Amino acid sequence: MPRQPRKPSSTGIFHVMMRGINHQEIFCDAEDYYQFINTLDRMRIQYDDDGLPSGTNFTLYAYCLMGNHCHLLIREREDNLAMAVKRISSSYVYYFNHKYFRDGHLFKERFKSEPVNDMAYFTTLLRYIHQNPVKAGIVEHVKDYEYSSWNEYTDEVDPIFHICDTATVFRRIPFTELEAIVNEPLPDEVCCLDYDNEKPKLRLSDDQVWQHIIQLTNTTNATDFQRLEKDLRHEALRELRLQGASVRQLERLTGISRGIIQYIKL
Repeated sequence: MPRQPRKPSSTGIFHVMMRGINHQEIFCDAEDYYQFINTLDRMRIQYDDDGLPSGTNFTLYAYCLMGNHCHLLIREREDNLAMAVKRISSSYVYYFNHKYFRDGHLFKERFKSEPVNDMAYFTTLLRYIHQNPVKAGIVEHVKDYEYSSWNEYTDEVDPIFHICDTATVFRRIPFTELEAIVNEPLPDEVCCLDYDNEKPKLRLSDDQVWQHIIQLTNTTNATDFQRLEKDLRHEALRELRLQGASVRQLERLTGISRGIIQYIKL
């Protein structure tokens, strides 16, 4: 079945979701999150032949980075949407593959997008994107999440690190009003772009991980797990990833290197 063309946006603004291929984590530690934010910052600026800023490839209004996917509220400028996402993904994948001694794709080939044609839906997306960590149970309040753009709106980060066009938003919505809106949970029936409506995976506790390891391999400690036959060990790690264990958690509990765990296909 041929792919459907992306729906155009009358404003040039889109909600974009980029996700890891096979649900793979695309952010494994704090350095990865900050590298992606830095990538967004570098890729949005256009430079002349002398290396001086000369324009804008795209404008960001909001972002949220969520382990195995990310959300962007982005406006086309010099780049169309496909080129903007290509700039971002290509640069970050180069960094990620080099760091973790891997090659090949990191992001699902076709990113998801939806047009934002009016201010009402733009405001809904500001709420939805920034509430992602709260909805996932990672933090209790929007302001507590480190890897979203909300702290740019509250001026909790140094101005040098501002990469979103908050000024344009504030010309339409005063901060006090926006803060109240963003902190008011969206009703469950509000449906924004998501994983084909699939629910986010629950994370396993360390005790739950070991219960699964014992059931799958009959081993009770990291040393014995490392001595398992390779195929059995990899199959157990694969199953644990599918059950919701994170790469960092498995590396810490089993002593198996992150590169090996990430290499296993889900």
